[in-house]
Amino acid sequence: MRRTLVVLAVLVSQMLLGWAPAHADDKERIALIGVSGLHWSDLTQADTPNLWELAGASAIGSMSVRTVGNITCPYDGWLTVSAGTRSAAGYRCGPPPLPEPQGKGAVIPDYDYLLKVADQRNAGLLGETLAKAGECSIAIGPGAALGLADRRGTVATYYASPIQMREQELERCRVVAMDVDDLIRPYFTAEGKLPTVPDKLSAQDRRAALRLADAKAGALLAVLPESTTVVLAGMSDHGSVPHLRVAALREPGAHGRELGAASTRRDDISILPDLTTTVLTRLGVPVPDAMVGQPLRIGDPGATFERMTESDETAQTMRSVKGLFFIVLAVLQVVFYAVAFLLLRRRRGLRAVRLAAVALAALPITSILVNLLPWSSAAELFGGMLAWLVVLTALAFAGPWRRSPLGPLAVVAGASAATLAADLLTGTTLQLNSFMGFSAEQGARYYGLGNIPFALLATGTLLTSTVIAHRLSRPWGAAVVAVLGTFAMVLGGSGMGSDFGGVIAFVPGIAVTALLILGKRISLVRLALFCVAGGVAVTGFAVANYLRPASEQSHLGRFVGQVLSGEAIDVIVRKLVAMLSTLLSPTLMPVVIAAVAFLVYAVMRPEQATAGVLPAAFTYSPALKAGLIGTLVSGVVGTLVNDSGAAVLSMALALAIPLVLSAGIAALPGDAPAEERPLVKV
Repeated sequence: MRRTLVVLAVLVSQMLLGWAPAHADDKERIALIGVSGLHWSDLTQADTPNLWELAGASAIGSMSVRTVGNITCPYDGWLTVSAGTRSAAGYRCGPPPLPEPQGKGAVIPDYDYLLKVADQRNAGLLGETLAKAGECSIAIGPGAALGLADRRGTVATYYASPIQMREQELERCRVVAMDVDDLIRPYFTAEGKLPTVPDKLSAQDRRAALRLADAKAGALLAVLPESTTVVLAGMSDHGSVPHLRVAALREPGAHGRELGAASTRRDDISILPDLTTTVLTRLGVPVPDAMVGQPLRIGDPGATFERMTESDETAQTMRSVKGLFFIVLAVLQVVFYAVAFLLLRRRRGLRAVRLAAVALAALPITSILVNLLPWSSAAELFGGMLAWLVVLTALAFAGPWRRSPLGPLAVVAGASAATLAADLLTGTTLQLNSFMGFSAEQGARYYGLGNIPFALLATGTLLTSTVIAHRLSRPWGAAVVAVLGTFAMVLGGSGMGSDFGGVIAFVPGIAVTALLILGKRISLVRLALFCVAGGVAVTGFAVANYLRPASEQSHLGRFVGQVLSGEAIDVIVRKLVAMLSTLLSPTLMPVVIAAVAFLVYAVMRPEQATAGVLPAAFTYSPALKAGLIGTLVSGVVGTLVNDSGAAVLSMALALAIPLVLSAGIAALPGDAPAEERPLVKV
């Protein structure tokens, strides 16, 4: 009996001993290899065999490395990893500082500068969090030391090169980060100043830098434990043009799949703060509330190097012609008002003016609709927009609605509102890489309702609802405005739209339009109360979003967190400065000035300015007058509460004024059919 018990004890102890090491070995390890300036087009089997093999065995995606400014230097990139939120080193932007050895570790020189001068209060949060969780880490290279340093700027284990490491340390520490800076070093002076040379090295120099970077990455990959999860990231920009960079995650079963994150709600795009959250999540360490990133997530199969390269090329095409588009739009608007003023005074070319007005109003939404078509070059982009412009203009003057002065207006305004509502309901795929929407490489936003699209949605909704109200009694007309407006507002302010300032601006626009249709007067006190109501509404959306899990929060919920932590003031000041800067925009303000001047003169001197076109429009449809006033209210309030500033009002005017003008031309005395006489009186 005793022998049997001894045998059982030995068997049990062997099982326990066998299980214990296996459990320790099963703990996940993660390695972050940051190659600053790395493009997907840089990877070739000949020049970068190690990185090629790593990416080929990984889930892959594009990474926006934007932090605070348009261009991200390596210092900002690694500082963002350290803080878990977008961060900037200020005037010291350049390569990360060279660490000073301290025993087995190192210390970042003058680290207090980040905390006290650059006001980067979250600097060192990753290193501090790892230390509190009892996790040791290994930093290789200056950027990695910055990324893993604690709040005192110290890192426990530091090596200048991967060949100095011992395999025992890799077994002991579950986190290793390496900074590979060979691709960006030629772009900075010896003092670490900002780029002073062109954005591109010669092909020969670039290949040499790539080979050196690949060799360093290969040296680390060769000694990593086999079970290590490896993340490869292009940590920064180089030169003066932002690009999408490499993002790859290697683990079993990841090969050929997409790599994205909940932070962007895109299956193949992530942002720099996602790297920090990924490291902590993989280790099972709780993520601090101050960190804004989300873990990288592996998606569906079908990701290829070529597709990732094309994503950056598409973003660069949009970037290269975006300024030209807004210049052309501003010129067309100003020229249109000047020509319309001259022709309308003489009552000449009215049909041509009406056609041009409708086409000009349709132009903004074509920049969204074009993403329903495949394009990669500027020629294909503008060709697609022209095709949509022809289709919308032709549709506006086709069908039975062409006989109504409000028919073309309803088509263009309705198409604008319906397109953006449908885009919100289907994941906002059309706004990405569009003139009016988001730019992929800038990383400011990847989902929801952008500020300029808000202007188009609000204007399109209000004008469309007033067309319907035109044929209804006052109560029913006001109800239509309230219902359609509220529906669009909820789309914009809920998790689908995540638009903060848009809700504040939309509520007073809806209320003013509905009350004017009911025949009520609007005082400044009422208008102020409507704005307060908009603030209350967006607060409700924000708090509801904040109460959701962190992985499901948008910037609305995160703003509530910033209010609670005291960081909201910095955000508000930054957005206020951005808004004020738009008031000096040479492409936005001419649109606002020309449209407002035309509108004011047309109202005050109707016969001299437009041969009575606008009074004819308002006499024919008082509801339309209410909709235009509501649009102006939303546009002005939207300008004041959004960082896009004048862009909001300029796009609202670009859609509304030409359409109202087109309705007025068709409604000139003797032109309006008797069956279209309005029931609503304002």
